[in-house]
Amino acid sequence: MKKVNIAILSIILLSFILATYLYPRMPEQMASHWNARGEVNGYMSKFWGLFLMPLISVLMFLLFIFIPNIDPLKKNIEKFREYYETFIFLLVAFLFYLYILTLFWNLNFRFNMTSMIVPAFGFFFYYIGVLLKHAKRNWFIGIRTPWTLSNDKVWNKTHELGSKAYQTCAVISLIGIFTGEYAIFFIIVPILAVSIYLVIYSYIEYRKEKK
Repeated sequence: MKKVNIAILSIILLSFILATYLYPRMPEQMASHWNARGEVNGYMSKFWGLFLMPLISVLMFLLFIFIPNIDPLKKNIEKFREYYETFIFLLVAFLFYLYILTLFWNLNFRFNMTSMIVPAFGFFFYYIGVLLKHAKRNWFIGIRTPWTLSNDKVWNKTHELGSKAYQTCAVISLIGIFTGEYAIFFIIVPILAVSIYLVIYSYIEYRKEKK
């Protein structure tokens, strides 16, 4: 088994161990959602509050491991497999970080949840930019529009631009740390704008190639 898979499974196992160990100490209704101001506005039962995130991590890990095996262009995935596996690790680590924050909050440690998660989003967005730069055309990973999937040149141009755009979003999201309750908008708005623009860009580039 690859070292990265061992690391991922270790994180998942640790999350289940923590859930089991902390079960008697948690309130019957656990805080599970926070608004832009970092105030709790959602709860769930103790069982799901402790075990939902570990279960999601398992499902995400299995899904991303399974994807390359069914992709018609799986040979292309092998060309950037190292970056893809690192992405899976960082995704599971990201979910684990959110899980740890939730556990601490429900153990009566108090902090601004929004300020704590913004740097994690920034780091994650930055690595998505790295992954996009190396991704080759496939059906599951990357900026998948009808036009990128139809043409290697369009795929490469769109992902080159997408790589820079997502890394820029990472920097913008970090600025949100200093904006208090508006921090969440520094995460959501740039990503939405970039995603829409990249779809349009891929269409324009495809039209150019057709001409």
